[in-house]
Amino acid sequence: MAKRVYLAGPFFSKTQVAQVERLEKVLAEHPQIGDVFSPRKHQHEEFEMFSPEWQKVTYASDVQAIDDCDLVVALSDFDGADADSGTAWELGYAYAKKIPVIVIKEDDVTLNLMIAQALTAYLHSVEDVADYDFEKLEKIPYDGAVV
Repeated sequence: MAKRVYLAGPFFSKTQVAQVERLEKVLAEHPQIGDVFSPRKHQHEEFEMFSPEWQKVTYASDVQAIDDCDLVVALSDFDGADADSGTAWELGYAYAKKIPVIVIKEDDVTLNLMIAQALTAYLHSVEDVADYDFEKLEKIPYDGAVV
């Protein structure tokens, strides 16, 4: 059965958007993946961005999408920091709901130990997702330094 994925990760810069787009493409081509919810594509343009209405509907739809997913695939790279705060929240929420979390980290910045300990599998690149078996959900620990 095709897995429903929530794609977590920052999309605030051209570099981040390019990385998210690469991941969206790899997930779309993966035979074990069905629906992918990418918050980047669900911005609720019917509301002014960052208005109180936009904030409420965006938060609610993102939480609902995590509730409805089979697993979270997350990009942890964030402009030289250990994680984006929104992505970290999404990962913590998924972990608390016992939803498997696959973390991709392409930069060489240390990872927050809370994310490192909560993940199901750690992958070194977006392209590694193409070979990951989402049925088996093999545990692959993070192998780098933590903060």
